[in-house]
Amino acid sequence: MRLVGFIGLGIMGQPMALRLARAGIPLVVHNRTPSRAAPLRAAGARVAGGPAEVFDRAGTVILMLADGPAIDAVLARGTAEFATRVARHTVVHMGTTAPEYSHGLEADIRAAGGRYVEAPVSGSRVPAETGALVAMLAGEESAVARVRPVLAPLCRDTFFCGPAPNALLTKLAVNLFLITLVTGLTEAFHFAERHGLDRRRFLDVLDAGPMASAVSRMKAPKLLDGDFTAQAAASDVLKNNRLIAEAARATGLASPLLDAAHALFEETVSLGHGGEDMVAVLRALEARTAELDGS
Repeated sequence: MRLVGFIGLGIMGQPMALRLARAGIPLVVHNRTPSRAAPLRAAGARVAGGPAEVFDRAGTVILMLADGPAIDAVLARGTAEFATRVARHTVVHMGTTAPEYSHGLEADIRAAGGRYVEAPVSGSRVPAETGALVAMLAGEESAVARVRPVLAPLCRDTFFCGPAPNALLTKLAVNLFLITLVTGLTEAFHFAERHGLDRRRFLDVLDAGPMASAVSRMKAPKLLDGDFTAQAAASDVLKNNRLIAEAARATGLASPLLDAAHALFEETVSLGHGGEDMVAVLRALEARTAELDGS
């Protein structure tokens, strides 16, 4: 198999790339902060000095980057180098951006002679480490078929969603449910705690009932232990919240539950907890409670 490129070794990207390397996928990787690539080198991946080297050596290049400007910089989009970099390559966009951005990126890559697959995933750091992500795929069916075997070590399931940006729209719909679900769990935990209930007993009751889920089983212990180490950082959740809200407004949709969560995550980040796990929304709830107590 020809080398596969992987650019972006952040909270999600590093464990994803490690899964691929340990599954025997020949990798060449790059990250803006070189130290993030050290575990990949130890796992047998080749570490490139920059994005251009990744494209020189790999036919398929996976991008797990924070936003559109980061993607544009890696691809040299808007410069004469862009066409040279992406032509005859398959670019796999696995991050979360605005759907309209992805749609425009696909058009530019295809016009330059490249192929494009939109492949956002559902899941946080732990599923990334264990290969239990769920991928939503969009693009030309032939390009998607080429990419599926590469993504297999990362994913429990993959779903073809049609043309881009349908995969990102699906991801935003999934994230709307996730954000409101975790916010609701955290508010229920805060309610139980403030009423002096045994917090572990409350969570045991929740876990035994019909509302239990993989998400609650992952997040409840973090709430109980006060462990806010990021699996999905609050600042990233806020970014996703904004993307969903923008997509909703673009089609005239109301999103009242999302809007309430949006305000809470803005408060969480403003309180200095943006780098902590999304259950740190508890801090915004505690701050609101303190305001009520003081009134």
